[in-house]
Amino acid sequence: MWVEKDGKILLVRRAIKPALGLWTVPGGFVNAWEDPAKAAARECSEETGLTVSPSKLLDLVPGHEYPGGAGFVIFYRGQVTSGEMKAGDDADAVGWFGPDELPNIAFEATGVMIARWHLGDLD
Repeated sequence: MWVEKDGKILLVRRAIKPALGLWTVPGGFVNAWEDPAKAAARECSEETGLTVSPSKLLDLVPGHEYPGGAGFVIFYRGQVTSGEMKAGDDADAVGWFGPDELPNIAFEATGVMIARWHLGDLD
């Protein structure tokens, strides 16, 4: 889920492999028969403690980071509607980061979206 606030993006630090200790946008896998937008909101809530409403499909980006996993990552823009920020599930930290404050990013697909964000190409 791509969530922005005051010029910053919401990122979580991974507490599990792959990419243990690196940062990415909140997300995860879609369960069988689950609506992808609802899955993105669910995963975001599980990892951040925030309730987020998906507002727009941003892109489908090739993502081959997971052996045997899906071949693409679905990015939705989301808006925080409630909750208190607290890392959970497979994240051990959560935070807001501006363009000049970014930590080490976990996955190529996330890096693609961050590059587009830097260019103002996510609207």
